Amino acid sequence: MTYEVNETHDQNLKSWVESANDPDTDFPIQNLPYCCFVQSNNSQAERRTGVRIGDQILDLEKCRGFNLFETIAEDVRGIGFNKTINNITAGSSIKNQAVLRSRISQLLSSEIDSGTRTEVEKCLVPVSDVEIELPARIRDYTDFYCSIYHATNVGRLFRPDNPLLPNYKWIPIGYHGRASSVVTSGTDIKRPQGQNRSNAEIPPIYMPSKALDYEMEVGFFVGKGNELGEPIDIKDAEDHIVGLCLMNDWSARDFQGWEYQPLGPFLAKSFATSVSPFVVTMEALAPFRVPAFERDEGDPQPLAYLADEQNEKSGGIDIKLEVYIQTKKMREDGDEPYLVSRSNMKDLYWTIGQMLTHHASNGCNLQAGDLLATGTVSGKEDSERGCLLEMTKRGAEPFELPNGETRKFLEDHDEIIMKGICERQGFRRIGFGECRGMVLPAE
Repeated sequence: MTYEVNETHDQNLKSWVESANDPDTDFPIQNLPYCCFVQSNNSQAERRTGVRIGDQILDLEKCRGFNLFETIAEDVRGIGFNKTINNITAGSSIKNQAVLRSRISQLLSSEIDSGTRTEVEKCLVPVSDVEIELPARIRDYTDFYCSIYHATNVGRLFRPDNPLLPNYKWIPIGYHGRASSVVTSGTDIKRPQGQNRSNAEIPPIYMPSKALDYEMEVGFFVGKGNELGEPIDIKDAEDHIVGLCLMNDWSARDFQGWEYQPLGPFLAKSFATSVSPFVVTMEALAPFRVPAFERDEGDPQPLAYLADEQNEKSGGIDIKLEVYIQTKKMREDGDEPYLVSRSNMKDLYWTIGQMLTHHASNGCNLQAGDLLATGTVSGKEDSERGCLLEMTKRGAEPFELPNGETRKFLEDHDEIIMKGICERQGFRRIGFGECRGMVLPAE
């Protein structure tokens, strides 16, 4: 199923939550992403599920307590709202998700009656009064490698004459990541230690990483899973995706170069993965769908199980991605974060539907809350490279910051800030918030 543009996307729709009408907010009434939170300064507070609107969060369980969902179907009213988005999405259909979104939009609309508004106001909590946590109970995490520009740029560094391996244009490449080390935006990242063999003439050395990198990625959460042994048809793939977030797959390139053969990434990536905490739903993204990546003439077409007319027509998503850096010196001098690169999710060679379908094609049972990710999102131009490995050509070409500092890879106390926005004429701009993380020294 592909969501259609409907009344919840109307650019003229306004909210009585005034901060949602700010043209610069990522969270207008047309967005309504899911999130999880706990009340600050309350050790007894329960984890709650909410929807972000402007600078407020709508507590969904409180809404039910005030009977604000009584007008919608019983099976939608029965959706579980407590603790994580797993409970919202695991047992509910895409149709029910749309009904819920429509009702939330009505409750927050400036057209709502004053009596209902008074009840809804009791269910709002300022973002400044809560701690935002991971949106899901992440059981499994899989990272793909779906930007052909990233794969080509990196491949040229190691195999100048043959940058893409023979399987790349046939199969969405991925690896199984570490779910326990996925953290929410704002969590500090301790510089990892591991084996470095940058000098092939001597044995490897156990040491802090000297080539710490970020990767600008987009993550997506599984809503409805599949039974073990039952593949997911490409036509149904997006029925199993609840929404998207931004992701930074931190990478220790010096460890990665030594360990990745013959089985792929391990400790170079398992130490931390940061995600933005607001899950922008597939329905909210409906106005920003674009055709799947146009393959070069002569490229193989996807095999039958990955081929679908609807996926070809609208499998891509137009999300503008930005990466900023702020060093310790920049913070001390009052300098704003520096824009390092821009890229766009629409440039991915494989769509998220194809990634999910391929993942389940052998009968692998995906579960509610599973996190899948695109891999580094890069574009054609040098300014669109989604990691420092690409940008600095393995550190051979450092880039200079406006204050005169240079970077090959990340140094201690550097902070990386990732942003994502969707814009299209005739529709309200929506965003993902930020995915932040600061590098702390190794112990």
